[in-house]
Amino acid sequence: MQSQLPIYPEQASNFAPQVDALMLFITAICLFFTVAITAAIVIFFFKFHRKQPNAVGVPIHGDSRLEAAWMIIPLILAMAMFSWGAVVYVDYRHAPKDTLDVYVIGKQWMWKAQQPNGLKEINELHVPVDRNIRLILASEDVIHDFFVPAFRVKMDVVPGHYNTMWFRPTKPGRYHFFCSQYCGTNHALMGGWVTVMEPSDYAAWLSGSSGGSANPVVVGEKLFAEKACITCHVADGTGRAPSLNGLYGVPGTVDGGADSRSHRLCQVSAISAGSRQGLRHCAVHGEEISHERHAAKSVAGPQNAT
Repeated sequence: MQSQLPIYPEQASNFAPQVDALMLFITAICLFFTVAITAAIVIFFFKFHRKQPNAVGVPIHGDSRLEAAWMIIPLILAMAMFSWGAVVYVDYRHAPKDTLDVYVIGKQWMWKAQQPNGLKEINELHVPVDRNIRLILASEDVIHDFFVPAFRVKMDVVPGHYNTMWFRPTKPGRYHFFCSQYCGTNHALMGGWVTVMEPSDYAAWLSGSSGGSANPVVVGEKLFAEKACITCHVADGTGRAPSLNGLYGVPGTVDGGADSRSHRLCQVSAISAGSRQGLRHCAVHGEEISHERHAAKSVAGPQNAT
C-alpha cells in the first residue's frame, strides 16, 4: 500500500526549494569539517608521533590567532544556519490570509479530510495547484504527525488541540503523505495521497461533475476505492466492519429500509469481492446476471429485494 520514501523526494511546493537549499548548506558544512578534522588527525598522527623512545615533546603555549579562528568561524556558520532556518520557519508558521482551508482529522489508523464545501475524503486530499492551502489538524485519539515529503511540510496532530500548517503546491500530480509519529500497531499503514489538480479540474471535482461514468457499478467501485472501505471491510472479516464477501445476490434485511438499501449492499459487496469478472445470482432479478444489468435494474428501483 505504501510507496517507498526516496532519499531526495520531488519538489512540489513553495517550501521544498527553501528547505532543500538549507539542508544542503548544513550538510555541506558538516561534511567539510568532518573531512578536514579527520584529515588533520591522520596527518598529525604521522607527522608528530614520537620518533625515539626517549623523545620529549616541545612545549606549546598556544596561539591566540588559532583560538580566535576556531571560535569566530563556527559562530558565524552556526548563526548563518540559525538565521536561514528561522526565516523558513517563520514563513511556514505564518499562513497568508487568502488560504483555502481544509480540515484534517487523524485517528487510528486513517486520515479524514473535509473540503470547504463539506465534501469528505478518507486517506485522500485534493487541492488546486498554485493556491495557498491551510490544513487545520486535530486528532481523535493519540498523537499523529501529518507529513508530505514532496512538500517538505509536517505538523504534529494532537488530541484536544488544533494545529495548522500551510503550503502552496507548485506541480500537479499525486504525492504520498504519511503519519510520521508512531501511533500504534498499524502506524506504518496510516498514509494516503495528495492529488494536486489544475484549478478548473479541482472545481469540477469539488462540484461532483467529474465523476466519469454514469454506471452506478463503476461509480460505486470508484467510491469503494477512494473512501478506503477496504480498511474496515477486510475480506477475511478481521476488520472493524463485517466482510462483504459472498453477500452479492443473498436476500437479507438491512437496517434503515430493506427495499431501498438491500440492492445497494449487493452491489457494493459484489464490487468488493471482484465479481465483475463473471455472473452472480441477483435477488432483484432472480437469476444469474452481470453487474451492469443488476445496476441498471437497481437504478430503476428494486421490486423484489428483501
